[in-house]
Amino acid sequence: MSVPTSLHAVPSPAVAFYRSGQTLRSRSVGAAVRTATLNVPAPNARLLTDWQRETGVHLGLEPGDVEALSLVRARARWPDYRHCVQAVADWTRGLGLQELLATSEVALMACRGACYHHDGAQYGGMAFCNLFLSEDRGWDLHFPHTGDRIPLTRGTAVVFDTGQPHAVIARHSSGFLAADFPAEQDGSLIFLTWELPIENAGVAQALGVTFDTDAARALLLDEEQILVHGARATLCPDSGRWVQAD
Repeated sequence: MSVPTSLHAVPSPAVAFYRSGQTLRSRSVGAAVRTATLNVPAPNARLLTDWQRETGVHLGLEPGDVEALSLVRARARWPDYRHCVQAVADWTRGLGLQELLATSEVALMACRGACYHHDGAQYGGMAFCNLFLSEDRGWDLHFPHTGDRIPLTRGTAVVFDTGQPHAVIARHSSGFLAADFPAEQDGSLIFLTWELPIENAGVAQALGVTFDTDAARALLLDEEQILVHGARATLCPDSGRWVQAD
């Protein structure tokens, strides 16, 4: 079962330049964030123990870290994995993405909060689809430029543009603070993430992406990047504000 999808369409001053075939192509950064709460089974005790050991001992997650876990290892201990995938597939089909999830690359991730960032310089040709698997720890997924603030509970599903700034922050905070994720608190959050091709017509329509918004500039660039008002900018990791580069 899902709750209604949220859709906050706020124009973005950012333009993403991403590799399409052998050339760079420009596009807008999609301002829509699609979200629902899906009915997915809780991970079993053996799997939770394994994840706690991996995140606490092997990865040693610090506040703000986002790291990959072994999905192959997890699936061997996760009989309900297919039910989780099916729930997301059914939801994304309803968004107009057809059977796209089945052909998209999937990874298992862990985070201990996440400072404000975007993934447009590495994954500019993609959107992300995330399914959160942990119980509510009092954290929100925050998109400062769209106004979306999504409580993270088991079954929270989100599809968003990789170029859209976002963070995982404490529910009582207005920005990212490392102190909100103390070492003595069980603060790791586990989620599945799929990479969806942004040029897929269903993905572009669902997120409000338009293409070739600055085709002339794309011809002059040699690497994927995001420009804000036509210039390089960095993202403040604590607030999510764009800071114009010198």
